[in-house]
Amino acid sequence: TNMPDHTPVEIVARYKALADIERGFRVLKSEIEIAPVYHRLPKRIRAHAFICVLALVLYRVLRMRLKASDQRLSPERALEIARRIQYHQITLHRQQTATGLTSLSTEQRNLFDAIDLPEPAVKKL
Repeated sequence: TNMPDHTPVEIVARYKALADIERGFRVLKSEIEIAPVYHRLPKRIRAHAFICVLALVLYRVLRMRLKASDQRLSPERALEIARRIQYHQITLHRQQTATGLTSLSTEQRNLFDAIDLPEPAVKKL
């Protein structure tokens, strides 16, 4: 190693942290489906990195909440269930706007209950 002033325990801990970070990038690419985007401007690079890190944090919170619940769902399966929820907005005659939300299935209701989140709803303005 190139860290002679660290103890073996510290080196192993850093190696495990590196493996955890690499797993996080795999999750971003596969389960969260964040594709590489090429930016030139520093502001956009920082914004993209922020979104990626935020997505990974939310994924880990989801994983922790699922683990703490009685549900035997993986984060991947939970995201698959949630992806079927759709929000629709229609503007009629450029004036009236109608909105709607998919009726939640029992499976979707159970998911929101398991992760301790309120069910999505269309808010009245």
